[in-house]
Amino acid sequence: MGSKKGEGPSGQGFEALYRRLEEVVAKLEEGGLTLEESLALYEEGMKLARRCQELLQQAELRVTRLQESFAEGLGTLRETPGEYLEGEEAGVSPEDEPPFE
Repeated sequence: MGSKKGEGPSGQGFEALYRRLEEVVAKLEEGGLTLEESLALYEEGMKLARRCQELLQQAELRVTRLQESFAEGLGTLRETPGEYLEGEEAGVSPEDEPPFE
């Protein structure tokens, strides 16, 4: 009974939570609510905003980890310069190779 990654406690993803937050804000801005209704909506809005912020932070952390992993992978590509000189020694220069498209 687990929820997917990036979903709120009720199984809603970021987009659904954010839409609900927008609805709450719109109702509060319209006015015409009782004090209790306003407080209940404000409390719901704060919970939604907090959960959206948590999901954004988790996404940012994932991106940072992916970038770090990618950078580490690039660092291991050039461990021995000899591997990259073989083509030049064989008479192939970078100008002879077709450009990447």
